[in-house]
Amino acid sequence: MLLYSIFNFRKAKGSYQPQIYFAIPRSDMAQAKIFMTNITHGEVHAWHWATRQPVRLGWQEGTITHLTTADPLPPRDVWIAPALFDVQVNGYGGVDFQQDNLSADNLLSAARQLRAAGCARFLLTTITDDWLKLLARLRHLRALRSQVAELQSAIVGWHVEGPFLSAEPGFHGAHNPALMRNPTSEDIHELRKITDNDPCLLTLSPERPGAIKAIELAVSLGLKVSLGHTNASLQILQQAVQAGATGFTHLGNGCPRELDRHDNILWRVFETQGLMVSLIPDQIHVSAPLFRLVHRVLSPDSIYYTTDAMSAAGAPPGRYQLGKMDLEVGPDQIVRQPGKPLFAGSALRPIEGVFRAAQMLGCSWQEIWPRFSEAPARLMGLSGELAVGQPAAFCILRMAGGNQLLDLQVYA
Repeated sequence: MLLYSIFNFRKAKGSYQPQIYFAIPRSDMAQAKIFMTNITHGEVHAWHWATRQPVRLGWQEGTITHLTTADPLPPRDVWIAPALFDVQVNGYGGVDFQQDNLSADNLLSAARQLRAAGCARFLLTTITDDWLKLLARLRHLRALRSQVAELQSAIVGWHVEGPFLSAEPGFHGAHNPALMRNPTSEDIHELRKITDNDPCLLTLSPERPGAIKAIELAVSLGLKVSLGHTNASLQILQQAVQAGATGFTHLGNGCPRELDRHDNILWRVFETQGLMVSLIPDQIHVSAPLFRLVHRVLSPDSIYYTTDAMSAAGAPPGRYQLGKMDLEVGPDQIVRQPGKPLFAGSALRPIEGVFRAAQMLGCSWQEIWPRFSEAPARLMGLSGELAVGQPAAFCILRMAGGNQLLDLQVYA
C-alpha cells in the first residue's frame, strides 16, 4: 500500500503554521472527504468517535470553528476523534529527552513522529538525576521550546519524575537510587520558577520525609502531583491525597516483580479514593488479567493511559539511551537494561496503545479513546475534547470493522 506524508510548513514571522500529517493511500483521499482550502483552515466530514453520529468539523487558524451534523453522510469507515495526549514521554523516535545537548531540531523530530502516531500534545518528561542538573536540563528544554511555535503546540508542559522517589529495591525501577533525595520547599519553588505558568506534573513518593508538605506547597503553586515509585502505606497515600495529590504514575510498574499477596502497593492504591491512575497499555508492563482487574476495581473516570515512551518508541529494535543508561530493545518491543529483568520505559507508539488496550478489555476502540485523550488532559486541567473554540487537534481514522485500523491522519 502506497503511503505518503505531508509536512507542509509555512514560515511566517518566525513561527510555523499548523500541519496536517497524512498516512493514507492517495486513492482514498477523496473518499475520506477532507476539504482543505489551505493548510490553516478546512473542513472534514466523518463519524464522531463518541456520539457515533455523522459530523462536519471546520477549523480556521488552528481553532475549531464549527461542529455540526454532516449532510450528506460521510463514508461509513471514516471516523474523527480528538488527538491523543500523553503525560509521560521520556523520548521518542531515536531522541532521548534526558540528554543535555538536545537541539530544537531533535525535539521537532520527536514531536512530529509522535504526532504521526496520533499524539499531538504531550508532557516532556525528565527522570531522576542530580537535582541541579535536572533543573538546568529543564531550563534548556524550555528555552528550545520557546523558539518554535510548533514545539509550543506539541509540548504543552513538563513531567518531572524523580528524584523524590523510593530508593527501595524494585520500587526505584530504572531510576538511580543513589540520586534519590527528600523534597524541600526550596526545590518546589525552584521547579515552579523554571516552569513558570506551564502545566507541570511532579511524580514523587509520599513516604519520603517532607513529601506531604511538598505536595501541599506544589499544589498551592499550581503544580499537579502524582504518586509513584512508592511503597507508601495506605495511611500515607490517603494523607497525600488530602494534601492535594491527584494522580498515580504507571500503576503496576515502579514496584518489585513479586509482591506480598496480603498487602502491597496495588491493593493500597485500589483502596485510596481520589487518584487518577495511569496504565501503560502495551501488554508488556501490565499483564492483560491485571489490566482488566484494574478496570473492574476503579471507576472509568479514574483511569488514563500513557506510553512512558523512551527514545526507542517509534524506532526499530536496537540499542538506545535513557539518560546515562544504555538500553536494549528487541523485536518484542521490551525495553531492558542489558542483563537485568526490570523494564526501563516503553517502545510503545500511542496509537498502538489504543488498540492493545481494546484487545485486552475486549471492547471497541471508541471506549478506549477518552482514556488516552480527554482523561489525561483533564488530569492536567486542560481540555481534550472536540468542541467549537478548542484547538483543532484531531485524528481521522479509517476502520475496517471492529478494531482494525487501516489508515490514520493527524491534524494539529
